[in-house]
This record gives sequence, C-alpha cells and structure tokens, in this order.
Amino acid sequence: MSAEKPTGRFRRMFDRLSSSQEDLESEELREDTQASGCTLISDCNDRQIVRVTGTLRTVTLRPRAGVPALEAELFDGTAPLDVVWLGRRSIVGIEPGRKLIASGRISLSHGRRVLFNPKYELRPLGQE
Repeated sequence: MSAEKPTGRFRRMFDRLSSSQEDLESEELREDTQASGCTLISDCNDRQIVRVTGTLRTVTLRPRAGVPALEAELFDGTAPLDVVWLGRRSIVGIEPGRKLIASGRISLSHGRRVLFNPKYELRPLGQE
C-alpha cells in the first residue's frame, strides 16, 4: 500500500479544512523548497555544501567569542536551520517573516544545523 495521500479534489479540500494553520504553512514552505530546486533542511548533513530556502522565524544579535553575530532561524517546513553572519550587527532586509535562499557549508553545533556567513538572496516581497 502506498504511503502517499489520496489526490482527489474532495480529499485535498478536506485535508486543508482539517489541518492547522502551522501544518498548511509548513506544507507550502516544503512545496516552495522543491519548486526552487533547493535542498530540504531535514536532508542536510554535517559538512555538506547546500542551497536552502525558507522563511526567517527569528533574527537576533548574539555575540560569539566577543564578536557581534547576527543570528536568524530559517525554516522550510521540515526543520530549522540557524544562519549566522559573524561580525554583523544588522543586515538590511534580514527580518522575521522574510523569505530567502542561502547557500554554504552546513555544520552541526550543539545538535543544531548551522550555516555560517552564507551567500544569500532575499526573495522578492511580492512572492511572499
């Protein structure tokens, strides 16, 4: 038996009506990730070079070893990813709710996936 959901129009409508807002947003983010050709965050492994996309949930200024660091949590519907820009106090456009594409080498820190000083593209506001 297949693990995929039935794809009938009535079934899809019922699933949308019975799902929570968070589930719907997560599903939309996963679909966006696949459509953009990016890697799902949950599929990223330590030391892997990746290109990921998602929505910034939080943005915080948190010093690391005495150096300012702008930290943001990126979520693509599967798992969170900490994105850290070392030596930065702020970056124009990096704010909660903003969608972006980031690329670089994933590392693991305290059991969480982290992307340090990534290349990034802010998604146009009209596509959110």
